[in-house]
Amino acid sequence: MNSLAKCRTSSLGGHVTVCDECGNKQISYNSCRNRHCPKCQTLSKEKWIDHQKFNLLNVGYFHVVMTIPHTLHPIILQNQKTCYNILFKAVAETLAELSSDKKYLGAQTGFTGILHTWGQNLLFHPHIHCIVPGGGLNTLMQWIPSRKKFFLPVKVVSRKFRGKFLALLKNAFYGGTLEFHGQINHLEFPQEFESFLTPIYKQEWVVYCKPPFKTAATVVEYLGRYTHRVAISNNRILDCKDGNVSFKWRDYKDKNEWKVMTITAEEFIRRFLLHILPSGFMKIRHFGILGNRNKTIKIKLCKTLTNTPIIKKTVLSTPELIEKLIGKKAFLCPCCNSSKLNRYAYCPT
Repeated sequence: MNSLAKCRTSSLGGHVTVCDECGNKQISYNSCRNRHCPKCQTLSKEKWIDHQKFNLLNVGYFHVVMTIPHTLHPIILQNQKTCYNILFKAVAETLAELSSDKKYLGAQTGFTGILHTWGQNLLFHPHIHCIVPGGGLNTLMQWIPSRKKFFLPVKVVSRKFRGKFLALLKNAFYGGTLEFHGQINHLEFPQEFESFLTPIYKQEWVVYCKPPFKTAATVVEYLGRYTHRVAISNNRILDCKDGNVSFKWRDYKDKNEWKVMTITAEEFIRRFLLHILPSGFMKIRHFGILGNRNKTIKIKLCKTLTNTPIIKKTVLSTPELIEKLIGKKAFLCPCCNSSKLNRYAYCPT
């Protein structure tokens, strides 16, 4: 919270830009670069997208979302790092096992998983977005395409995912890695924990799969929207006065209508802090043919098999990315449009 409060203020220092032509001075304060800051993710997002576009294949991509029932939220909140790792592992094993089954695909696929922990109203809602290519490599290193509008049966995915997650959660419990405090401290006893899980085994867990993207360019654009998103963006905050914060949110249960919610500033901060990830936790992960193991060889083979043009990898520099985002005006004087600008370090007194 300190980082976010000091972002783009004199507290973090900055630099002064002076135009040699007209003498115009501009002070630009440094950003906090915190990954939870709504202001500091644009450049990071562009760098990530620029790096990932070389891994895209000339095939359709599916968007699969796997969510956790709200009954488990108290346990996850008190054991975030452990439970988020379990969530990633359950998702990865579910997709790997089902896609390798000859009934569905019979090949090793890959996917990029992105953890989100919020809903539109800022309440706790952990789920993983998966971007999955429509196909994979079989044991003979041949490309096996999936059906154009169908990847895996959603109910089968949901039940497999449910079993995987709860089994891994049980292993963590009996391994002594889970903690229980406050209103759920009774779950530290095995009998109580087992009783708590029993009805969850009978629930239908929400998993859905969207139709495939049309082009690789659409995948890149979509990835950028999801990868570096934070709990709420600045443009959704409408007002902040009299100790209350008003923001707009989309109500998915009411025909996706946009609504305005007003809550106290304290409640707004509390909800925002629910989504601060554990230090060093990787919220974007790659699996299967997109994983780090033999990735270069497998991606090259997949590109050949799917007739994907192999583009020479040239990563854009930071100035090139800024120019791409803002245009050449970012490097010109706002008063006289001169490019003769000098930058000097600025330190707060």
